Amino acid sequence: MRELVDAFAAVGVDVGVGGEDGDAGDRFDEMAFLYARGAVLTRDADVARVRRALGLDERPPAKDDGDERARRRRPGRGRERAGSSAGLTRIELDGRDTLEAVAELDRVLGPGVATPDHVLHVCPKGYACPATEPVPSDGPADPAPRDPALGTGVRVVVVDTGLVGELAQKVDVLAGVTGDEEDASAVGRYRGHGSFIAGIVKAMAPAAEVDVEAMLWVGGGILESDLAPALGRALESVPDVISLSAGATTRHGHPLLALEAFWEHGLRHVKGTVLVCAAGNNGDRGPFWPATSPWSVAVGALEPDGSRAPYSNHGSWVDVWARGSDLVAPYPVGAYTYAWPPHVGETASFGSGWASWSGTSFATPLVAGLVAARASWSGESARVAARSLVRAARAHATPYVGAVLEPGMADAP
Repeated sequence: MRELVDAFAAVGVDVGVGGEDGDAGDRFDEMAFLYARGAVLTRDADVARVRRALGLDERPPAKDDGDERARRRRPGRGRERAGSSAGLTRIELDGRDTLEAVAELDRVLGPGVATPDHVLHVCPKGYACPATEPVPSDGPADPAPRDPALGTGVRVVVVDTGLVGELAQKVDVLAGVTGDEEDASAVGRYRGHGSFIAGIVKAMAPAAEVDVEAMLWVGGGILESDLAPALGRALESVPDVISLSAGATTRHGHPLLALEAFWEHGLRHVKGTVLVCAAGNNGDRGPFWPATSPWSVAVGALEPDGSRAPYSNHGSWVDVWARGSDLVAPYPVGAYTYAWPPHVGETASFGSGWASWSGTSFATPLVAGLVAARASWSGESARVAARSLVRAARAHATPYVGAVLEPGMADAP
């Protein structure tokens, strides 16, 4: 988490730590959420009353006139913005403390009218990687690629760190995958995260059109106020499936306001598109947003033996379970220095183009790929195909685990 906060500081965003009581904290192992200091979020309809309650002047928020690629290099741009956020405004606080301002707004206007601008990330609370750190492997992909026709005519957008272009040329399973080039210097130890995920999608749906969008480029994280409009722009290509292996715990467990606005003003109006989300790696009952949202498909992680992975979040809000531990997928060539036990300080060499990695981050694209596979032959939209697979998973439920999806369950009958 310290690396993530430092990564945001390097691009000019001051990130704070929030505690379970909603006040500022200073210990990452006790954090409840991360947020951008100096601003709050609210729906457009509530801007005037939020500003009045805060004693701010009545100048209107500036419209967002930046293009997507520019915004990726200047998150949380220090001014109010609306328009591209589709129903959401970020209000700058002119020096006021964010959490004190939100607490005051809770008292005056009611809880949830305004929230901090939370940080979504791929790491669990207090740690630095999805659930484990990558381990060199000789490959091949595990799970193994399915029928090469699965995924035909289906478009999957992977929201992640970007694509390592040279890896896509080296490993067959990434053939045809497109996307933004990953910035290795910016994503830090999450290098290859997006490529790894794209490889899992393609293993399940080899013929799918897969595009990797570099939205988690700041140390594997992004502000919710930046993610929501970026997702809105991703919808312009009318994808069938969006795979998101990131999320956040929030102040008092409230939904991410920006992502709720994305649903209300964007995703809800695009017939057939489904958002598949990681349940998170905190090992507790959540909630973890946006996976907990009723309009997403939340994916928990299993061990290779089919048991629930100890790191996976769980609860009735998790829709489906899939293998997330010890998956083998494409990984960039190069060196990696470990930060966790049992290999702290050791450096591993990755030369084969493959690695083994664990986390709900990787169970998610397995499910996204299965949705794409089913939609390609069933005639269902991806949203309906996801519902069909969840029903099949419930019929295949494992006692004391839940609804389980396995490779092959989306294959044509």
